[in-house]
Amino acid sequence: MYRLTGVTKRYTRGKETVEALRGIDLTIEDGDQLVIQGPTGGGKSTLLQMIGGLDRPTSGSVELDGVDLGAIGEAKLTRLRAEKIGIIFQSFNLIPTLTAQENVETALVPLGVKAVERRERAAEALRSVGLGERLGHVPSELSGGQQQRVAIARALVKQPKVLLADEPTGNLDEGTRDDIMALLEGLWHEYGLTFVMVTHDSSIARRAPRLATIRSGRITLKDQRTGDATRHAEPQSAH
Repeated sequence: MYRLTGVTKRYTRGKETVEALRGIDLTIEDGDQLVIQGPTGGGKSTLLQMIGGLDRPTSGSVELDGVDLGAIGEAKLTRLRAEKIGIIFQSFNLIPTLTAQENVETALVPLGVKAVERRERAAEALRSVGLGERLGHVPSELSGGQQQRVAIARALVKQPKVLLADEPTGNLDEGTRDDIMALLEGLWHEYGLTFVMVTHDSSIARRAPRLATIRSGRITLKDQRTGDATRHAEPQSAH
């Protein structure tokens, strides 16, 4: 389970201070599916980076299963990410000189998995996303949808608890987008993943059980099954 308490993030841009997150309180239960939506610059990707342990808050805490991701050392944080969190990016982030199978294997190297097992698990992960016939293809030989399937297989091969996706359909046409979303939702159900996704696409956002809308660093949560909404505003300063 994730528990975010009073999370803020400030960046310095020249002489300007940017308030990316302003006191975010958020709980994400095990097995939950949450979509984060909002305008460009509103803080949604910053929030996902906090959840993924890719950045640390300026203040507040981000806890995963009781471990404060902002308080542990870099080595422990790297290990936790390697073991528990799979991340999918809009731009696929595949290594162009490696085959699909080799790209997927890279996720297992930090875990010390032996070469034979890496190859077997990578092949199985690619079969699970419909790419069993593309193991030896490099990214340039694959379509955008196929490249994203390789990225999904890479995120899942280490059997994570959490799957994070940052605009995973942003570079895809509408038909391929729907195929990828159906795949992701199927994998969420099959593996009981905690699934958090950032998207600009309202048609995708409407599919999720829970929606977090973030604007100017403040968050509003909505349970789309019941219609209940909760706004978490920045605490007012005392005067």
